[in-house]
Amino acid sequence: MLHTFLDNTIDFNIVYKQRKSVGIYVDIYGQIEVHAPKGAPIEKILHAVEDKWDLILAKSTEMKDRISEPKKKIYNQGEIFLYLGKSYTITILPNPEQNQDYCVIQQDILQVYVKDHTDEAVKQALKRFYYQQCKALIEVRIRLYQKDFKMKPRSIRIIDDSSKWGSCSSKLELHFNWKLAMAPVEVIDYVVVHEMCHMVHLNHDRSFWRLVGKMLPDYESRSAWLAISGWKMVV
Repeated sequence: MLHTFLDNTIDFNIVYKQRKSVGIYVDIYGQIEVHAPKGAPIEKILHAVEDKWDLILAKSTEMKDRISEPKKKIYNQGEIFLYLGKSYTITILPNPEQNQDYCVIQQDILQVYVKDHTDEAVKQALKRFYYQQCKALIEVRIRLYQKDFKMKPRSIRIIDDSSKWGSCSSKLELHFNWKLAMAPVEVIDYVVVHEMCHMVHLNHDRSFWRLVGKMLPDYESRSAWLAISGWKMVV
């Protein structure tokens, strides 16, 4: 059915099931399905949809973009890369005289200085930039939240891992994915707090999520950003 709310219209299917509450699901193609208890009045279903309206719109749009966008980055002038949740256009500036490739942000431009203009040189310069930025950001955010923890991390490392955004070992060693520099600061904070809470509770049990929720009451929306937009965080 079609429903208009806050000047936007979405199309979704309602599936009645043996359940107690309304659940909303967006598939990999951006299609929306609402699971409702048998006999639930339409007003209750629409209220549940409207309550999650912004998240539904965002996730549906992102999923549709995900299947239409090119899967691989190109390393030419004008390509778009994320930094702290914002999109930047890259400008490649070859300079055979320079000793090391590097990146600098100037207004809305991510300037990439390379000795030789090759795809690999640009890619490595960008990765080095994100790695350095992530390391500095993570250290600042950990210091910010350390006051809320009695335990301190034994070590902090920035890693290259395709399967996770962060981790905490039983030895209190914290690891963070360098791609986090592409996420908004509030999302970085979620990953930092998530892993620091693992210093207290290693498992994802109720006590763990209560602690996360105590520190970041809106942690679900921060986590949702990664679930929805994490695929864009590539170099």
